[in-house]
Amino acid sequence: MKVFVTGGAGFIGSHLAEALLACGHAVTVMDNLSTGRYENVAHLDGRADFQMVTGTILNETLVDKLVERCDMVFHLAAAVGVELIIKKPLESMMTNIRGSEVVLEMAHRYRKKVLITSTSEIYGKNSQGPLREDTDRVLGSPLKTRWSYSTSKAVDEIFAHVYWKEKGVPTIIVRLFNTVGPRQSGAYGMVIPRFVSQALAGKPLQVHGDGSQTRCFLHVHDVVNALIKLVEHPGAVGQVFNLGSQEEVTIEELAKRVIRIAGSPSSIEHLPYEEAYEEGYEDMPRRIPDISKIHALIGFQPTMNLAGIIASVVRSMGKTPVGGAASSAKEPPRRKRARKTKSCL
Repeated sequence: MKVFVTGGAGFIGSHLAEALLACGHAVTVMDNLSTGRYENVAHLDGRADFQMVTGTILNETLVDKLVERCDMVFHLAAAVGVELIIKKPLESMMTNIRGSEVVLEMAHRYRKKVLITSTSEIYGKNSQGPLREDTDRVLGSPLKTRWSYSTSKAVDEIFAHVYWKEKGVPTIIVRLFNTVGPRQSGAYGMVIPRFVSQALAGKPLQVHGDGSQTRCFLHVHDVVNALIKLVEHPGAVGQVFNLGSQEEVTIEELAKRVIRIAGSPSSIEHLPYEEAYEEGYEDMPRRIPDISKIHALIGFQPTMNLAGIIASVVRSMGKTPVGGAASSAKEPPRRKRARKTKSCL
């Protein structure tokens, strides 16, 4: 099968490309390299079953050509990260909304299945939990840049749902809750790689706010395996799924665990939100997914705990993790190349 991955040189996209190639599929990835990096897929370049295309999803002619040539699309390209959204809100909105519209229109033109990755930001300030796929969105003022990302991804979801309902395009929507692992950059506000980088440098770990806010983190290998299983399952079409872990941790405790697992002398310092982002920035005190829907359909369960996730990031940055649980935590086994399994298309 020929698979097209937008945002394929990004953190998640590059891991997805590897997994698809391991299943024996031909993979074309497209990335404008604004947040993705060629280094993420450099080891794949030169393979007969892999193609890297540098370009933007706003380029209709290019997207048209690439969608026509493929059998299905994983649409991961988006402006991501709170810091990037706040610094470049207009560019981010255009990329997320117009870019998804282009991909969906080409999928309609050539009758291709599309999986669109969305975000837990969809739920906004709703801190009840665990959050189900039909839980209400609670947002702040539309004049607060903080909520533009949530709004743009909501429009993406609406587009995907309408293209399925009205035009018959087989679409799947997946809301990601804090995906983490090797290759993720902390440059755009992603907390674990930022903490690990600070810890390994012996710098204070900067916790935004008072650190009592809680989050859940899922390893990228678990994410990639779930994405592939969803596109295989006919029951996923026209549906939306939460994808995350339910191992909840405060950001203060997360910082302490990173320091311990990295064997770092770092301290913790608290940074007010207005200094970290912008004046009037709004955060949510809790965000945890209900994953019963995806578990019921494909049997999804995380395979790596938080200690293992942190350890994998520490290792990816060139340091041996400290501590029994962390150092012994294993990453999910990778598929052997060209071997078909139940989680291959």
